[in-house]
Amino acid sequence: MKKAGILNRHLAGAVAELGHGDGVLVCDVGMPIPAGPKVVDLSFRAGVLSFAEVLDGLLAELVVEGATAAEEVRDANPEASALLDSRFPNLELVSHEKLKELTAHARLVVRTGEARPYANVLLRCGVFF
Repeated sequence: MKKAGILNRHLAGAVAELGHGDGVLVCDVGMPIPAGPKVVDLSFRAGVLSFAEVLDGLLAELVVEGATAAEEVRDANPEASALLDSRFPNLELVSHEKLKELTAHARLVVRTGEARPYANVLLRCGVFF
């Protein structure tokens, strides 16, 4: 039995399958999820698990070489915007519509219980060497 890190067996397994260049969308409960990517749904109730909790848990286990979020987060969700800025100094911003298009090519979608708008980020996996 694992004693640390991501304990959810579905998420831990999906993370172990990721490779360089793969996309991982961490999203709120309202983000439309296209057919295609593997989905691990961690939502329980509105706000549980939060976007910040899930994002930080994933960042502790993933090498991330880039991140993309919707530009709408700036005005609609200042807390998520500040969180993203603090985690990703080179955050790329695109329209929400473009982010939804990019999500179709993600390898994994992790749905959180976050119930505030535009709490979504598409991570691009890197390598540790």
